[in-house]
Amino acid sequence: MKSRQVFGIGTKTRFAMALPLLAAACQAAGPQRADTFSAIAPAETVYLVGTEPFWSGEIAGGEAVWTTPEVMAGTRFRVDRFAGNNGLAFTGRMGAETFDVMVTAGRCSDGMSDRSYPYIATVKLGDRQFEGCAWTDRQAFTGPAAP
Repeated sequence: MKSRQVFGIGTKTRFAMALPLLAAACQAAGPQRADTFSAIAPAETVYLVGTEPFWSGEIAGGEAVWTTPEVMAGTRFRVDRFAGNNGLAFTGRMGAETFDVMVTAGRCSDGMSDRSYPYIATVKLGDRQFEGCAWTDRQAFTGPAAP
């Protein structure tokens, strides 16, 4: 089979010439790596709160407590921590349901008080999703202590 000619150079020759250039371009750029989220230290306790429906949570030392008006004492279970590029995640199982939390930087309001929180919290419990706010023992909310 005859090689196709473009600008006097065959397809096989153009491909062979392009390989070193492509390899050099990939090496020059290197793998894209972003630093992981480090605004919340592993030793900090993370507090979560949300409304409609009301819920709250606390995560510390690899353990979470999920509280609702129906279970005021809360449900305690193990979670794993993962630092991503733009936030912090916690995953575990609360009974038969998966529990996933994503905490990202951003001013947040619970919509019910005059508090302002430093983090946004998204919780997925089984197939239900909850939106709320978060803070830590070292990075507090601003506003009234008891709304």
